[in-house]
Amino acid sequence: MTKYQRIMGLDVGGRTVGVSVSDMMGWTAQPVETIRINEDQGDYGFERLLSLIEEYDVSKVVIGLPKNMNNSIGPRAEASLAYGKRLQKQLPDITIVYQDERLSSSQAEKMLISGDVSRAKRKKVIDKVAAVIILQNYLDAQ
Repeated sequence: MTKYQRIMGLDVGGRTVGVSVSDMMGWTAQPVETIRINEDQGDYGFERLLSLIEEYDVSKVVIGLPKNMNNSIGPRAEASLAYGKRLQKQLPDITIVYQDERLSSSQAEKMLISGDVSRAKRKKVIDKVAAVIILQNYLDAQ
């Protein structure tokens, strides 16, 4: 197996997973894509995700953890933790960590609005922008 270099950020929702990756130095996060999933039907988009992990030589995956404002774990955070556990079974050699992502989606929305991005285009890119924010916050904290 290759020695992986990059870190991947994921914004996990019930219908989509926003994906971002770091540069080789681990300084900046760039958007990659949004993967369509169907949590209810057990389709987690792992086939595409595994392909991206290999393509970008990823050594660590940072999953956004949408805690409640009072720091408790609600249903969406539980779903993110479950996603991470499933992904870990697929990739035992990859490190998976969680990053508090409270307000990352609203941060992403504000960034896109201030950039004058139309509502239709915002809907298409919001998840990968949120993934960039999650990963960038993680990188900055390191």
